[in-house]
Amino acid sequence: MIIDEEPCGTAALLVDSRGRYLLHLRDANKPICDPGTWSIPGGNREGMESCREAVERELREETGLAVPLEEFTVVDSVGPDGTKGRIHVYLGAWDGDANELPCPEGIMFRHFDAATIPYLTMCPWTKEVIDLHQTRNPAPPAVPAQLRPGGRARLNVVGVHLYLEQDGKVLLGLRHPDAAFGASTHHFLAGHCEQESAVGCLVREAEEEAGLAIAPAHVELAHVVHTLDEPGGQPRIGMVFRAHRWQGEPVVREPDRCVSWDWWPVDALPSPIVPYTRAAIAGIRAGRLYSELGWP
Repeated sequence: MIIDEEPCGTAALLVDSRGRYLLHLRDANKPICDPGTWSIPGGNREGMESCREAVERELREETGLAVPLEEFTVVDSVGPDGTKGRIHVYLGAWDGDANELPCPEGIMFRHFDAATIPYLTMCPWTKEVIDLHQTRNPAPPAVPAQLRPGGRARLNVVGVHLYLEQDGKVLLGLRHPDAAFGASTHHFLAGHCEQESAVGCLVREAEEEAGLAIAPAHVELAHVVHTLDEPGGQPRIGMVFRAHRWQGEPVVREPDRCVSWDWWPVDALPSPIVPYTRAAIAGIRAGRLYSELGWP
């Protein structure tokens, strides 16, 4: 008989270039391991998975990330029923914004430096892993953000937008009064890129929002708008794609977001309209590929 000696549990310790650790705040008051504590992403192996396969899958499911990982250590853990186990921990580097990560499980993701760790309610084995990492890789001295190369780097939200034109008219939707963005305002059919290509996002959103079938081969990039709504706010990159062919007539599929779809003359657009939507249409008509709004 072959005995599987690999640990059942896996986890990923992600460290950024400033020496900060990506931590996950676990749900409290639930029958899970280490409830209400700060821990690191991970989970148990499934089926015939290896530890590496499991940690890569768990990291992707919990954070949407796929980063190179190397073996780091194995630690002991205790389950919610008191069962003892082992966790194979992998080490990786990631310099993104924790606030932008999806969080399908638990409460939130945040970055913390080593000096803050003792003041957090920590999962015991996670604290052990970080202490070990500090022993092997002491934290670098703090450097003011303005002196760090790339210290002003900021992730940009990427939005994908559909430009449909027929008989001199462009398709626009009237956003719901309670919509989080552009309430009671006209806007392109649009959505945020998830774990997919921009064109893949466009095809998905067209079907989900308006019941339109669009083949990727019939799509081309028509305009890009880089916007900043307010100083220090979240920058946004709007990619506007023109579809030359499609199937179906636009129907309201998500009434909580959009209350109607209408065709508007390109030289007589409705009001109110999202400012960067108007700017993109003007850019497309002028043959420009790029516009900026809100930047100093």
